Amino acid sequence: MEQQSKRIPALDLIKGMSVIGMIIIHTLLTFADVKSQSESAIGLFIVFLGRGTSIFLICMGITFMTSRHQSLKSSITRGGMLLGAALFMNFLKFIFPVIFGFAPHNFIQRYGWHAPIEQQYLYLMLLGDILQLAGMSLLFVGFIRKYVTNKYGILAIGLLVALVSREVSGINIDIPVVNYVFDLLFNNDFPAYVYFPVFPWMSFIIIGMFFGKWYQELNYNRPQLFKNMLYIGIPFAALGAPLVFIYGDYNYNGFYHMGPGGVLYFAGWTLIFLWVIFKISINVKENKFIKLLKYCSKNLTSMYMTQWILIAWGKGIFGFRENGITTVLALIGMYIILTFSVQILLDLLRKKSQKSKAVEVLN
Repeated sequence: MEQQSKRIPALDLIKGMSVIGMIIIHTLLTFADVKSQSESAIGLFIVFLGRGTSIFLICMGITFMTSRHQSLKSSITRGGMLLGAALFMNFLKFIFPVIFGFAPHNFIQRYGWHAPIEQQYLYLMLLGDILQLAGMSLLFVGFIRKYVTNKYGILAIGLLVALVSREVSGINIDIPVVNYVFDLLFNNDFPAYVYFPVFPWMSFIIIGMFFGKWYQELNYNRPQLFKNMLYIGIPFAALGAPLVFIYGDYNYNGFYHMGPGGVLYFAGWTLIFLWVIFKISINVKENKFIKLLKYCSKNLTSMYMTQWILIAWGKGIFGFRENGITTVLALIGMYIILTFSVQILLDLLRKKSQKSKAVEVLN
């Protein structure tokens, strides 16, 4: 079976939607005042959309299992590149505006820090977001893909990561570089704040890998794959719900650092949502919007970095969490246009570079 037939168009659409969604969410979280985020209907809805990280991660796990690049070396190399890209992005987001004098005055003050300014900049430089999670996870999941051949073994590892996540949270070794690695793994809050620590968030990637392996065993039967997601998603959500809503201190503990019940609950609803999107997508014909979403999916990493850098630079112009919902909606439209414009420009530069290399080879 050819590689192209392994692709799941529904996942491309979901990843494409996540690109547009993250621009909307990050613009709101950066520029909207507290009232607009927590009291307006639009603000509350956008904040709710921001809880969809697990969708992207499960999709990442599925495509990781069906990717052309199946070697352990490619996984480790890609992980290292993403970690480097994450640090580069943080430099452009936070340090670059300081160097060139267009950082908002109230941004640092909002944290209420009393530490030396250099330590504050280090905190921002090492801030852990989704790129750091993806990079760190790839250093581990490549070994799972290579050495764990049973799909239920893969699922067991994913659930085990979730199960121990609250127990390992906060592990701390007071050696700066090692401690930062532990920060990304276990979120000990020093020297940086990590939004998505590997424990428990890697669970979602590994659960996606379980379905990616199942997809292979089903001989790439998409309808059956998504039926299986529904059949597993419903009990996951049913098991996770009481853990989250009755024993939430341990099992939820906030969205970014949830425990095992939270992982089950969000994974369950994510799998149900993926089934719904698949059912919708099979009845949708190719159109300009679908092509746009596929373009976003293809350029997900670069568009993620671009929108964050542009939004961070905008704080020097529009302020940090100082705007009402009407202004924020206008900024969302502007940042969607800006992000696509920069990506198109990068594509043109890349094509020009490839043409130049081709001419050099011919000469």
